[in-house]
Amino acid sequence: MITRLRSLTRQWTTLVPVLAVVLLALTWGRALPGALVALATLVLAGSVLAAVHHAEVVAHRVGEPFGSLVLAVAVTIIEVALIVTLMADGGDKSSTLARDTVFAAVMIACNGIVGISLLVASLRHGTALFNPEGTGAALATVATLATLSLVLPTFTTSKPGPEFSTVQLTFAALSSLILYGLFVTTQTVRHRDYFLPVTRQGKVISGEDHASPPSAREAWLSLGLLGLALVGVVGLAKGVSPTIESGVAAAGLPHAVVGVIIALLVLLPETIAALRAARRDRVQTSLNLALGSAMASIGLTIPAVALASVWLSGPLVLGLGPTHMLMLALTVVVSSLTVVPGRATPLQGGVHLVLFAAYLELAVNP
Repeated sequence: MITRLRSLTRQWTTLVPVLAVVLLALTWGRALPGALVALATLVLAGSVLAAVHHAEVVAHRVGEPFGSLVLAVAVTIIEVALIVTLMADGGDKSSTLARDTVFAAVMIACNGIVGISLLVASLRHGTALFNPEGTGAALATVATLATLSLVLPTFTTSKPGPEFSTVQLTFAALSSLILYGLFVTTQTVRHRDYFLPVTRQGKVISGEDHASPPSAREAWLSLGLLGLALVGVVGLAKGVSPTIESGVAAAGLPHAVVGVIIALLVLLPETIAALRAARRDRVQTSLNLALGSAMASIGLTIPAVALASVWLSGPLVLGLGPTHMLMLALTVVVSSLTVVPGRATPLQGGVHLVLFAAYLELAVNP
C-alpha cells in the first residue's frame, strides 16, 4: 500500500509541473477568459504542492540546513520574478508593489509561519524546542535588512517622498546581498550546528531518522522538476494577476492587498513544509524555513528591483508608513522574546498569529 501511494505521488508531482509549463506556453501573452483563469489557478496550486514535494526530496538528500535554504531561495525566485514582471506591466500604480510584497513576506514568515509552527509543535509535543543561537542570528539579520531597506527610505531626505536616491538604493542593495551571503555562509559552513534540529534532551539531530535519503538520481530529477514547477508558478501567476488586481479593485480594497496575495501565494510552499516539519518535532527546520524566507525575500528582492529600476519607468517607493513600521517593530520585539529561551508554548504561537491577523486586518482596512 505504501509503495502504491509513493508511486501515485511520484506520478502526479511529475505530471503537474510539465502540465503547468505546457499551459503557460499556450496562454503566454494572452488575455485569459474565466474558464482558463480557473484552470490556470488549479494547475498553479498543483504546481505549488509539487514544488514542495520536490524541494523536500532535494532537502532530504542534502540534509539540513541546506534543505531549507534550497526551498527559501526557490520561493524567493518566484517572488522576484512576479514583482519585476508586474512592475513592468503596472506603471506608476505598481511603484509600491515591491515594498508591499516584501513587507507582506516578512510579516507572513515571522508571524504567520512561525506562529502556526510553534502552535502545532507545542500542542503536539508539549513545547516547541529550537536552537536560540541560530534562530537569533537569523532574526537579527531579518531585522537589520528590514530596517535598512524598508524603514530608512521614510526618513532620508536626499529624495522627496519615501524613496531612496540612486546612491542610497545601491548601498541598500549591496548591503542586502552582503548580509545574506554572510548568513548563508554562517548557516551552511562555519556554524551549521546552530541551525540543526534538537532533541528533547538538547542534542543536535545531524540527519533525518525517519527514512533513508533518496538516491542522487532521484534528487537531480526532483531538482529539475522543482525548476519546472517554479517556472509554471511564476508564469501562471502572472497570467492570473490581472484577475487578482481587478478583483481587488472591484472589492474596493487597497492596492497593497495585491502584494499580500502575491506573498501568500509564493510562501505557500514554505508554509506547508514548515507545518510538516513542526508535526515531526523539527521546529528548527520550520524556523529556518520561515526566517530564511523573510531574509531571502529582502536580501534578494531589493537588489533585483534596484537593478530593474534602471530600465523600469516610474518611482520605486520602499519606505513603510507609520502603522507598518509599528507592526515591524512589535514583530521584532516579540520575536526576540520568543527566541531567547529556545523553547515555546502555545502562548507564543498564539501571540505571533494574533500579530499576523492584525497585519491582515490593517492591510484590508488601513
